[in-house]
Amino acid sequence: MFTMKTPHLFTSESVGEGHPDKVADLISDSILDACLEQDSDSRVACETLVKDDHVVLAGEITTRAKVDYEAIVRNTIREIGYRTAEDDEIFNAERVKVLNFLSEQSPDIAQGVDARAAEGKDGAEQGAGDQGIMFGFASDETPELMPAPIMYAHRIMRELAGARHAGEVPWLRPDSKSQVAVEYGPDGRPARIVNVVLSTQHTEEVSLPEIRQYCTGLVRRVLPDSLLREETEFYINPTGRFVIGGPHGDSGLTGRKIIVDTYGGMGRHGGGAFSGKDCSKVDRSGAYMCRWVAKHVVAAGLANRCELQVAYAIGKASPVSIMIDVDTFGTARVSEEEIIRRVKEIFSFKPADMEAVLGLRRPIFRHSTNYGHFTKPDLPWEKLDPERLEALK
Repeated sequence: MFTMKTPHLFTSESVGEGHPDKVADLISDSILDACLEQDSDSRVACETLVKDDHVVLAGEITTRAKVDYEAIVRNTIREIGYRTAEDDEIFNAERVKVLNFLSEQSPDIAQGVDARAAEGKDGAEQGAGDQGIMFGFASDETPELMPAPIMYAHRIMRELAGARHAGEVPWLRPDSKSQVAVEYGPDGRPARIVNVVLSTQHTEEVSLPEIRQYCTGLVRRVLPDSLLREETEFYINPTGRFVIGGPHGDSGLTGRKIIVDTYGGMGRHGGGAFSGKDCSKVDRSGAYMCRWVAKHVVAAGLANRCELQVAYAIGKASPVSIMIDVDTFGTARVSEEEIIRRVKEIFSFKPADMEAVLGLRRPIFRHSTNYGHFTKPDLPWEKLDPERLEALK
């Protein structure tokens, strides 16, 4: 069992769907899904920038789909909650100006990805869309096999969004952020929640005491009673005012919340963003596959925690680091060498195989955008395969 010499704190954050970076992520993933709905072979790398009343699209898209990019942008903004000037005077679905700088994928990149031979390419298999390193992580401290701090931060954001969409209180606005500090005991398990930070955008007329009373109650109803203490601190809208928010208050950019998207900092990250990229980009498919495998290792009871890494070279089918660096942080019940052997026998990390086993050519990605890519049980990389689980055991 993994043990710590002394108790320690770990803090993770989450952001709401109205946060400017998440607005950008959802627009990018909505464009990806729109392409995949019509053409499952679409190659998409869509970046979005949002600021004030402008939305800028850039990147490379090669697809047979006929997509109205501006309509997708406006519908996505409207869905988030920035519908009219009443919701946000500057940034809203009616007012924004959409600038489109999307072009087709470079043929030099395409020949490396395509499942065909090409001059200078090593073989005819589908290759990785780029070089890079990908990590996957799992921990048994929550039912989702995720670290507790990031899961608790996501829970707060989901609950706040649900309350806003349901009209539970009229003053909630789309932009929001949360942060949860968890103290781990000597046994390496969550012992208590030390503090919670929650900032939510609001309308002009609501008072700060009302905001703080409501949000403190909301936080308490979603976090475990067993970890809350009388001395747990709640910092609700600590600046005292949060009326101007979203892309009006700050710029937003696709891929700028990669730690929120993954493990809240507890598991390592290779640096590649997910949103707006189709699965030929191993930044996304490789990270999803690594998470899937790590989750199987922990669910099979081989370790309480597991982190693994793979690395790719652009155009090559097999990872260049197929050694699959596994770290169980001292929690393994069998040797790490044995875990690596079983993983290599049971799972394939080739791009085409990852696409097939996880069904990544479907329009499922906008569902992954908010509140973590590894927290929703209906996403394919979060579903355990009973046969592979048994094989690992």
